[in-house]
Amino acid sequence: MDITPRLAPGTPVVQGYGGGGFRVGGARHEGAILIVGERVTAWPAAALPDSVSPSLEAVFSASPPVELVLFGCGARAAPLPGPLRAELARRGAAAETMATGAACRTFNVLAAEGRRIAAALLPVA
Repeated sequence: MDITPRLAPGTPVVQGYGGGGFRVGGARHEGAILIVGERVTAWPAAALPDSVSPSLEAVFSASPPVELVLFGCGARAAPLPGPLRAELARRGAAAETMATGAACRTFNVLAAEGRRIAAALLPVA
């Protein structure tokens, strides 16, 4: 029985992480990345931001709107700063933080379900 998830065309899949970057849709991305819709872009972050920075604006301009933002915090989960969580909620998006590996796996599962998600992922060594 084939259990490969059926994804909508253009849906990015995180195929690997480590060594300071990610492999998404067959392409290697160095450093932190932001996945919104079908786009994978560099995310200029070395840690979770304290507030909504311009680098996260793509999350809020997505159409249809993002319902959940997954934050991959690196090797270990970290709490999302209160001001950032409040601003995300004000803009209608829930947020979850977890270790980057867990965030990658969760992103793939939710993307396969067709959920409107975004991922802000910090790399691990």
